[in-house]
Amino acid sequence: MTSGLNLNTLDGLLLYLTAIFGGFLVALWLGLVFWTYRDIRARTPDRLLRVLAALMIALLNVPGVIIYLILRPPRTLDEEYQHTLEEEALLSEIEERPVCPGCGSRTQSNWQVCPSCHTRLRRPCSQCGKMMELPWKICPYCATPAPGVRTEAPPLVPPGL
Repeated sequence: MTSGLNLNTLDGLLLYLTAIFGGFLVALWLGLVFWTYRDIRARTPDRLLRVLAALMIALLNVPGVIIYLILRPPRTLDEEYQHTLEEEALLSEIEERPVCPGCGSRTQSNWQVCPSCHTRLRRPCSQCGKMMELPWKICPYCATPAPGVRTEAPPLVPPGL
């Protein structure tokens, strides 16, 4: 009678462990399906791809996860957006650099002449020495008039006087 009791106890324990292991496998399987759906949702706006990725995991389980990890888009939509912003910032920085009116090469804001074609780009202020654009009539830093420029307009004299 003790051997029959031990067999029943062993069978019950085995059934209990099998149920726990099966529950674990089902939870793992469902977790992989939900994880895949959330991951693909962050990587693509295409609903068909979202459903297909989740179905692939539901049907193939762990091999499906491996296939998904190989085929999924490398960046999330947020990472793509950040990358695009970085590219635009770099392009705007490049476009903001001045160009030489003579040869079109990129110049620096503190250069007096273009090193490629020797075109005069700016002139130093006679008072403070800071660089001024050629068309400027007065230094914006120290308010000194540029050489050869009158400080005030000539008086208007009506004709015939």
